[in-house]
Amino acid sequence: MTISIYSASVPVFKQMLAALSEVLTKAEAHATEKSIDPNALLQARLFPDMFPLVRQVQIAADFAKGITSRLAGVEVPSWADTEVTFADLQALISKTLAYIGAFDAAQFDGSEHREIVLRPGTPKEKRLVGNAYLQNYGLPQFFFHITTAYAILRHNGVDIGKRDYMGVY
Repeated sequence: MTISIYSASVPVFKQMLAALSEVLTKAEAHATEKSIDPNALLQARLFPDMFPLVRQVQIAADFAKGITSRLAGVEVPSWADTEVTFADLQALISKTLAYIGAFDAAQFDGSEHREIVLRPGTPKEKRLVGNAYLQNYGLPQFFFHITTAYAILRHNGVDIGKRDYMGVY
């Protein structure tokens, strides 16, 4: 039995982005309850050379829309990444969920063999077939940023656990 590229991507993105939205809701409530400036969480990092929470969420959303677009054979939309508040991040997640939710499984037919070119025309150009792109590059990148966002908030005292990370499945 094989799993379709669509089934291995879009539903996973939906589950994890919805869970991230709930985690961000808990983080905002935590900041309010503890009288913490929301920016302390939004700009928190695990280490000085890592991106802050805001950027982790933006990158996770970028990977969800980018992977979905490339595998469906459509141009990746460019979004400004200007989010600075919890409300902005929630709007970004909602926009991403709406975008990827508009795709149907048929758009992914044959995508396991589609050539995906990353950073075309640059010294870092990389060519992958769809299956390898999803499994070996896209999903690991997406999960890295989702996990890092979760870890930043957990490290900063937000009362979240594995069930929050996983969401509804």
